[in-house]
Amino acid sequence: MKPTPAITRAPRRRLGRRRIRLRVIFALILLLAAACIGISGFVGWQLSHPDPKPLEDSPKRLGMAYEDVQFQSRQGDLLLKGWYMPPAQTVESATYGKAQIIMAHGYKNNREQKNAEALSLAKDLTDRGFGVLMFDFRNSGESEGTMTSVGYYEKYDLLGAIDWIKAQRPGKIGVLGFSMGASTALTAAAEEPAVAGIVADSPFNRLSSYLNDNLSVWSHLPDFPFTPLIMNMLPPMLGIEPDEVDGLRAVDAIYPRPVLFIHSANDPSIPLRNSESLWEKHKDRFELWTTAAEGHARNYPPQKQEYADRVSAFFEQL
Repeated sequence: MKPTPAITRAPRRRLGRRRIRLRVIFALILLLAAACIGISGFVGWQLSHPDPKPLEDSPKRLGMAYEDVQFQSRQGDLLLKGWYMPPAQTVESATYGKAQIIMAHGYKNNREQKNAEALSLAKDLTDRGFGVLMFDFRNSGESEGTMTSVGYYEKYDLLGAIDWIKAQRPGKIGVLGFSMGASTALTAAAEEPAVAGIVADSPFNRLSSYLNDNLSVWSHLPDFPFTPLIMNMLPPMLGIEPDEVDGLRAVDAIYPRPVLFIHSANDPSIPLRNSESLWEKHKDRFELWTTAAEGHARNYPPQKQEYADRVSAFFEQL
């Protein structure tokens, strides 16, 4: 007996609707994937191309002698700008043999490093007989450049600052870095034997592993799927290798030169474990001062006297 037309058409209609649903679901998956890739690319680009913060302060406000300086990144491709502040004139001449200290600021900051009150710290140091160079990394403050690479290219900027000090103020050189600048100080010093010692305030230990674990802190996006997408898209887009920004490898090259690590147990952005892992590599020459300061790289403001005393004592031993 032949089936009725209604009986034969019903399965075909159901099969047709199922195919349509599958196509809709597949299209939605493709659309969602494209949206995630687009958001990741946009956020990654924004993170690596932040708008430079203009300078809002000056050593003049604190009554400090200073000169505006400029020099090339060691790669020679960008002009960088900063301030050099000589030891205070009230300091006895016998202290003028102290180290010249280069300050290196953090991500999305400029030479002022306002959250750390770096200009006030610079005055503390010049009052104690140290010369201080504060400068803007690429794409920061008054320096040239449009991209921030979180230490990969900034290493050459710091090496350019070291070259300027070597040419203009020969003598012992120390570096004091905050956050990205602290990690950059380690990788630069690993290649530059003229650096006699480093104070690293709130560094990350290795850029690739740090970002894999903490990129969501900076991107304000869910870790999955955005962190893997950004980490895979950004390096080829920017021409960088995050694995090369490796403080754990750098400290082996720095040793036996001394390093003072300063880090808060309450740091919400770069966990204390980063400094601990760097310090543990060579405890016989490295020091770790763990603070209870609130916030990231804000160890100086709540304890200025102790901070300045510890940093000065460290640089005086060079």
